Amino acid sequence: MSTRKLPDAFLWGGAVSANQCEGAWNIGGKGVSTADVAAAGKHGQSRLYTEGILNDVYYPNHQAIDFYHRYQEDIALFAEMGFKCFRTSIHWTRIFPQGDETEPNEEGLAFYDRVFDECRKYGIEPVVTISHYETPLYLVEKYGSWTNRKMIDFYVKLCETLFRRYRTKVKYWMTFNEINVITLNPLIAAGIRAEQYDRPEQAVYQAAHYQLVASAKAVELGRRINPDFKIGMMMLYPLSYAETCSPEDNLENMHNMDLHYYFSDVQVRGYYSPKAYKFLQRKQIVLDVTPEDKRDLMAGTVDYVGISYYMSLVTSASPERKIQVKGNMLDGIANPYLEKSDWDWQIDGLGLRIALNNLYDRYQLPIFVVENGLGAVDDKREGEMIQDDYRIDYLKKHIAHMKDAVLLDGIDVMGYTVWGCIDLVSASTGEMKKRYGLIYVDRDDQGRGTLNRERKKSFYWYKNVILSNGEMLDESR
Repeated sequence: MSTRKLPDAFLWGGAVSANQCEGAWNIGGKGVSTADVAAAGKHGQSRLYTEGILNDVYYPNHQAIDFYHRYQEDIALFAEMGFKCFRTSIHWTRIFPQGDETEPNEEGLAFYDRVFDECRKYGIEPVVTISHYETPLYLVEKYGSWTNRKMIDFYVKLCETLFRRYRTKVKYWMTFNEINVITLNPLIAAGIRAEQYDRPEQAVYQAAHYQLVASAKAVELGRRINPDFKIGMMMLYPLSYAETCSPEDNLENMHNMDLHYYFSDVQVRGYYSPKAYKFLQRKQIVLDVTPEDKRDLMAGTVDYVGISYYMSLVTSASPERKIQVKGNMLDGIANPYLEKSDWDWQIDGLGLRIALNNLYDRYQLPIFVVENGLGAVDDKREGEMIQDDYRIDYLKKHIAHMKDAVLLDGIDVMGYTVWGCIDLVSASTGEMKKRYGLIYVDRDDQGRGTLNRERKKSFYWYKNVILSNGEMLDESR
């Protein structure tokens, strides 16, 4: 390990999303989003999206952890840990309840004013994702969500409203959370039930194009409103290894990664790659792309690349070897060299270093690790602090390898935010028992509990990490 240190301006912090923590789903003029009709999955399975709100169904996001009413308490805890930044998102339906209104909802705007002001009171830089796994349900039902080109204008209007309102309060933005997930789970990512279309892939990739154009237009607009904005993209980074050294396995692995670079190539470079066009031709997908779209894509390239990284996968060219890792949207094969989490996600700290090298070699843009963390079952005993050494071990390994990427490989990493810095509702299953937090929230999978907050052992460990700018990885309380 190099003796040099991370830059003093390195952005240490934590990350959540609005729909997984805020609650208050019908308070303050908020409309219904796709996240509000996502019921909890049974026994750790994927969530069920209902047709509207049903009276006899439990929706965990409706109250979540009630950040809406407890944000001051939570941000004070983040400040106690020493956060330099806090990544959260905007509930689109808190600003435009239906999504296509001409005027925004002032109560929603005022709520985020209070959140950002509270952050800045403690010197915490807000990092804001504009769209994070929630789409106004009205836009889904009336327009077909992102399969409709009109969504571009609705989204850009949202962005303009946010950029102008918070131009002096928010510097760091991301346009879409894990934009490549639209092809893995179009329902959670974009409110699209792909199976309802005669040609599901045509519908999904057309929707993806409209999101890419919307993102680019937002970036260009944001720079006009405040040239000091830093506006990035964000992708799920699906690092995978070929199962063997056979050329066939390695070619398959390359093709799998290309499916995800399809998105980041456009957002960073401003155009579809030749590989992307060949892929679309093979699939017989014909996109509605106008000359104006091409201009917008080129004009709205991003300032940085945000990534989520939790695990790595193994790829084989043999179809019978492909399995889906439990609780995850990616296909993969178990890696015998790696340990697994409680949800069978393969723990690969060194993989983060590899991922950062891959991305920086490809794009030469700053990288922001905006999601990394361990979902686990915490053993909570009355009156005792949770001893989550397993979470500390996971984070320690990943941060150590991230530091190696910066200090030994020369990768420009601008920050690191622990995902689910406070326990929240799982996006994939709706569970509370799948806990990521450094702060415990008293709430279970049935919505029972006081919602009281308690510091875990990892809280104090991460506090020391931030205080030492990443040097004190082996010290914990």
